[in-house]
Amino acid sequence: MSPTVPTGARQEWPDNNGRAPGRGDGPGAPRRKVRFRRLRRFARRPTVRVIGALLAVFLIWVGFSVGQALTANNGLTLSGKLAEWARDHYLGPVVTFAEWLTYEPPKVGGKPSFSLAVPSSEAVSPVKPTGRRHAGFEPDIPAPLRSLAGAPLPGEGEWRVVEKVHGQPAILATFLRDATYTSYVNGIVSMDQRLVKFQLHPGSEDPGPGNWGEPPWIPPGDRTGLLATFNGGFKLDSSMGGFYLNGAYDGTLVPGAASIVYYKNGTIRIGAWDQNVRMTAQVEGVRQNLKLIVDNGKVPASVNEDVETSWGATLGGGYYVWRSGLGITRDGRIIFVYGPALDVSDLAELLQRAGVVEGMQLDINPAWMNYEYYQADGDPADPTPVALLPTQQSSPYRYYWVYSRDFTAVYAR
Repeated sequence: MSPTVPTGARQEWPDNNGRAPGRGDGPGAPRRKVRFRRLRRFARRPTVRVIGALLAVFLIWVGFSVGQALTANNGLTLSGKLAEWARDHYLGPVVTFAEWLTYEPPKVGGKPSFSLAVPSSEAVSPVKPTGRRHAGFEPDIPAPLRSLAGAPLPGEGEWRVVEKVHGQPAILATFLRDATYTSYVNGIVSMDQRLVKFQLHPGSEDPGPGNWGEPPWIPPGDRTGLLATFNGGFKLDSSMGGFYLNGAYDGTLVPGAASIVYYKNGTIRIGAWDQNVRMTAQVEGVRQNLKLIVDNGKVPASVNEDVETSWGATLGGGYYVWRSGLGITRDGRIIFVYGPALDVSDLAELLQRAGVVEGMQLDINPAWMNYEYYQADGDPADPTPVALLPTQQSSPYRYYWVYSRDFTAVYAR
């Protein structure tokens, strides 16, 4: 017999789970309520609350720290800023792994993406110094460099003038292709210390704030006479050496470490610390980085050994990456070399081929490689920077703003 339903009342029939429509009193509802009550009781535990608070503080700190890094006016790209932040917070292996995933090895063969021909306005002829005393200035212009890739392209290995001082060639440059990866071009610079002077600048983060006596950029009032700028070495905690400038230190100057020594008269020397260069009253700055890759005109056998451990973790673990180096010739010229597909022995060979007797690696990987020369363009107080290699990834204006890493500026004497 069917149940009687009062007149005007609404009849609700249970669903297949025994719940009346619109109500939460079926068999599944108590289980959900129990789980919710257990979760709420768990969240109310003092230990859980403390851990949650600490996690919230940590996430807020990370967000603030990353935000500061990304908005810092230090001349880096967003990816470079994020990578620097990660390395500064013990996440270097994560950055290296990410770089490994995105690394593309250089391509064998091919042609350069830009001409190596020397404009007629920049051409020079080799001049062999006589060593005799005379009233005039005798330019020091080295002989052309032999191509690593066989038959040279027009202009390859020929020196060109990129900066003059008092009408004399002060900075010369040339280009050489890689022997195997022939579409990749290396830039080589020769700087005459009789006409130029060098100034070490600290980075805003490396070495960081201190009584350095020099700013971490080139402010507008310091640009008159500016001829060139180039990158420093590894981050100091990876350089196996120290940093010194105007009486202040970061770390310790390590005996035997490859060192650029900046003197108060504006000249520099390069050598192994406490062996052929050392501290004197005339030293203004010292930048150390790894070991010499050219010593007394020869390339040490260790240059070919243990690339990552001795010469830096490269993108994807590949040997052939952007690298830069600095050296000094027997007659005192300063040679800078950089290129996109170099291993350490190739870098050493280029320095040696340019006449270097003492040379060292500076930095590696594309974000940190640069050499700029500066064109007055009618405004000597604010010259325009020009990248020597058009393929360099960093902006030539990087040192016109506060920059995170140390660097060298070159001025006219």
